[in-house]
Amino acid sequence: MSKEMLNALDALEAEKGISKEIVIEALEAALISAYKRHYGQSQNVEVVFDNKKGNIHVYAVKEVTEEVMDSQLEVSLKDAILINPAYEIGDKIRFEVTPKDFGRIAAQTAKQVILQRVREAERNIIYTEFSAYENDIMQGIVERQDNRYIYVNLGKIEAVLSKQDQMANEFYQPHDRIKVYVSKVENTSKGPQVFVSRSHPDLLRRLFEQEVPEVYDGTVEIVSIAREAGDRSKVAVRSHDPNIDPVGTCVGPKGQRVQALVNELKGENMDIVEWSEDPAVFIGNALNPAEVSDVIFSADNPKACTVVVPDYQLSLAIGKRGQNARLAAKLTGFKIDIKSESDMMSYYENLEKEVQMEENVADEVILENPDMTSDDYENVTFDNE
Repeated sequence: MSKEMLNALDALEAEKGISKEIVIEALEAALISAYKRHYGQSQNVEVVFDNKKGNIHVYAVKEVTEEVMDSQLEVSLKDAILINPAYEIGDKIRFEVTPKDFGRIAAQTAKQVILQRVREAERNIIYTEFSAYENDIMQGIVERQDNRYIYVNLGKIEAVLSKQDQMANEFYQPHDRIKVYVSKVENTSKGPQVFVSRSHPDLLRRLFEQEVPEVYDGTVEIVSIAREAGDRSKVAVRSHDPNIDPVGTCVGPKGQRVQALVNELKGENMDIVEWSEDPAVFIGNALNPAEVSDVIFSADNPKACTVVVPDYQLSLAIGKRGQNARLAAKLTGFKIDIKSESDMMSYYENLEKEVQMEENVADEVILENPDMTSDDYENVTFDNE
């Protein structure tokens, strides 16, 4: 080894960002293994790399003992004192055992080990770098695909886009540039693995942060997102500044801001609605573009309600294949049952009739039994119950 080795280590650190100390540590471990393998030695061995001159020295480490049982591992106190009178039993002494031809043989044996350590260091650097992008958005280039994944080049690593993370309305071709949401980064035995998504709801959140400065700085907050990727999404927003309209801010002048997102998501329809502390108002907003006449909350389930809409708005409120109602339920967290005004009117009329019938039956029972007490009346079973 020489100064050429030091120059190579400096270049490796500069080009790949791998610490020189990491490589030297790997080199020393590899040379210990090489020495034991090629020279049939099993004793304690240390390798010292001179990071100023590039020289390597191999030392056998022996313990000072009163009586030597294994000459490869131990040295007598008598011999140790000849080296240095300060030595005592239990001390460790290093004896240089560097062979003359060690450099060539050791380099060949150590090469694969060093390369492995370098690869591991590179993997750790990549994992650390991309872990910082987890739950964030990145732009990549479609490389290729197989039966399981589409592979997206993110620069230093190839991420995988699974089928469930793809958008149904998109077709991915090699060299396509796409924005992806980094959903998970794992450090596997084969190296870092990055999973990305085009269907994740938070992709929409990050796109809004990129397109709308007020969302990025927190003035306008995205409270919740309900998304059926590639088809339609609903986004609930609120403003922390009374002078800023959250919906208008996200839509942008002439709809430019939201149109940029729609274009990025290949025509995915988007409803931006205002969040409200009043659940009834929020549910009404979430069913946009349908008009809501009334919201009736269930007495048995605090997260369930019946929404009343005009008859001509019923199909619009439910949406195609129930999509509008389904997205509104996801957005608000409420179980929503949608009924038309005429259905509700019929329901109340029938309910009123049932109540009237019960009252009539009760009156008849009382007339037939004038001496009945209140306790007796409570135990009466009516035919319609």
